[in-house]
Amino acid sequence: MTIATTITILAISFLISVILAPILIPILRRLKFGQSIREEGPKSHMKKAGTPTMGGIIFLISIIATTVIVGNLYNVFTTQTVVLLLVLCGFGLIGFLDDGIKVIFKRNLGLTSLQKLVGQIIISVLAFLLLRQGTFDTTVTVPFVEWSINLGIFYVGFLIFWLVGFSNAVNLTDGLDGLVAGTASIAFTAFGVIALFNNQVDVAIFTFAITGALLGFLLFNANPAKVFMGDTGSLALGGALALVSILVNQELLLLIIGIVFVIETLSVILQVAYFKLTGGKRIFKMTPIHHHFELSGWSERKIVLVFWFTALIVALIGVLSEAIV
Repeated sequence: MTIATTITILAISFLISVILAPILIPILRRLKFGQSIREEGPKSHMKKAGTPTMGGIIFLISIIATTVIVGNLYNVFTTQTVVLLLVLCGFGLIGFLDDGIKVIFKRNLGLTSLQKLVGQIIISVLAFLLLRQGTFDTTVTVPFVEWSINLGIFYVGFLIFWLVGFSNAVNLTDGLDGLVAGTASIAFTAFGVIALFNNQVDVAIFTFAITGALLGFLLFNANPAKVFMGDTGSLALGGALALVSILVNQELLLLIIGIVFVIETLSVILQVAYFKLTGGKRIFKMTPIHHHFELSGWSERKIVLVFWFTALIVALIGVLSEAIV
């Protein structure tokens, strides 16, 4: 795939998001699809109450349209493309239902954890079954060293864990204006480059479509945000990112390229475990960890910029590790 083609993909998805946002944001506002803010969250977030959510619809439409158009144009619409869109749309639908329940009933809790988990597992299993129809590599490779293990049929368990884990990790990270849109666009770009190294044009088209769509969305999601992506967007992005790492056979490299999402999730796990073990003590002022920095006096923009920069550094490390190999 040429540089011109890559730029074309980025431009198409970017423009679709930029065109859709001014159309859909007023509609979400008229429907009163506003964000509910947790009472136990940072008090500075209360001013965000009522900001339209479910904005993930904007970039999901852009990603789907761009992937289908470019894929068919270059005749690279493959089984992997279908599975990528299945996971993106499937996890997005779960998020959409979750967001819908929140806004309709005006509360911050939507679907139960079990309901979301069941939906995520079903979609993950469907993805695995579709991939198994072709030549699907069930080997997990460790980055930077020549070591790997073939999981065989047990790979389905790993795939479920990976997709569910990272969809929830990205969802946890989505707590500040532009945080996920920026970090996710960087991560998808990195895996897009790796896909090109592997000559996986179908995967590259999908990843760059996401990058362009997110950059267009970011114009409206950056601080102060005019729209939030909601679970509609974050669950879809997390599931898709995990699947991309699987398709380029660099699953564990996602732990590096997606380190922001990993740290955010670990902060929550450590906080809960420490709280229970010590009878109420805390490691952080609040989790996910971006809230800890907020309560420590950092501005929202500073936190987002630092996290973006971190994502960029680890993305470069991930891409260079593949280029050297």
